[in-house]
Amino acid sequence: MTLTQLRYLVAIADSGFNITQAAERVHATQPGLSKQLKQLEDELGFQLFLRKGRSLEGVAPAGVRVIEHARRILAEAANIRSYAANERGEHRGRLLLATTHTQARYVLPPVIAELTRRYPQVSVDLFAAGDAEVLDKLDEADFGLISTAGSAPAANGVAVPLFRWQRVLLVPAQHPLAQADGPPALAQLARYPLISYESSTLPESSLQRAFAAAGATPQIAMTARDANLIKTYVRTGMGVGLLAEMAVNHREDDDLRVIPAPPELPECITWAVVPRGRVLREYALALLHALAPHIDPRDLRRILEGNQPPQWPQPPRWQAAD
Repeated sequence: MTLTQLRYLVAIADSGFNITQAAERVHATQPGLSKQLKQLEDELGFQLFLRKGRSLEGVAPAGVRVIEHARRILAEAANIRSYAANERGEHRGRLLLATTHTQARYVLPPVIAELTRRYPQVSVDLFAAGDAEVLDKLDEADFGLISTAGSAPAANGVAVPLFRWQRVLLVPAQHPLAQADGPPALAQLARYPLISYESSTLPESSLQRAFAAAGATPQIAMTARDANLIKTYVRTGMGVGLLAEMAVNHREDDDLRVIPAPPELPECITWAVVPRGRVLREYALALLHALAPHIDPRDLRRILEGNQPPQWPQPPRWQAAD
């Protein structure tokens, strides 16, 4: 068996058993991929996938464990390649970063621009999605960026706290809340339709919990992943925008009024989640340190390598990280 065969095997599983999509994923031909799969199954002595005619329909019981081991072997092979490249001082390659839309649009541009100036032979791929999809992408990504209201995200990785931030309200200039001297109470905010991130509708979201504790129910008129979409619909008068403070640009959004969110809505933390056991290339470590300059890079490396417990300093407020 070869690493190529294992890579093809995992690609088939991750492509929903579609041979054509799997071949595109690994830049192979469909006949070549099918031939390698057959050779692997012949060597093992059993089928790895359930079949219906010439199509694959699922993973065979015996294939489940094989695919699990194949993923671990491929991950360790990638770690060896990363370690060797770091030892050689080779700074070229591809960095895949899974992130939310807000981080991709408002946090990452300056640090990625600086990274590419420092490492011109590194290409950066951004996968922007919702929090759950970001965590699902960690098996491929160098690391992911997500935000939570307080505690570290539950994921099979090392969560590095980057910075703290608050939510703000955004309304048209003529909106009744635009004349308020301070943040509205949750009961007052409940009178108006809200436009916020898609996680706002989840029962376990900090927004829903805060309103429930105040004996109120939010009117969620619309949700979106992209803060720019939220602002677009706020401008139509459809509702009050509730979004991350870093998503507001006072030059671009000078036609809208920014109001502090009710204090009952908890502070949020943006985290970098690094897959456990992953050996990062030097340029990936450089990007991570640029996002967390308050952390000693030596401590960061030791923690990621598992040689030091993750005792992080208090992350700064967004203004300090900006």
